[in-house]
Amino acid sequence: MIQPSEIREHMEVVGSDGGHVGRVDKVMGDEIELTKLDIAAGLRHHMIPITWVEMIDQDTVRLNMTKDAAKAAWRTKH
Repeated sequence: MIQPSEIREHMEVVGSDGGHVGRVDKVMGDEIELTKLDIAAGLRHHMIPITWVEMIDQDTVRLNMTKDAAKAAWRTKH
């Protein structure tokens, strides 16, 4: 089980296929807020649940789904 305290600001978030999803801005409860200053994120904040995290490897958060699946299911923060 991944602990939210293991996820740190500026860590890269990648899909199970190694594709870049975004960078961690902060953890809010049981969700990770991705930084909006990322071209891949369309310059908007997106939220992904911590339950999507498969593992943490040094400075990388690896998800249990591909980059495209994560981007199709993430929640845009308004």
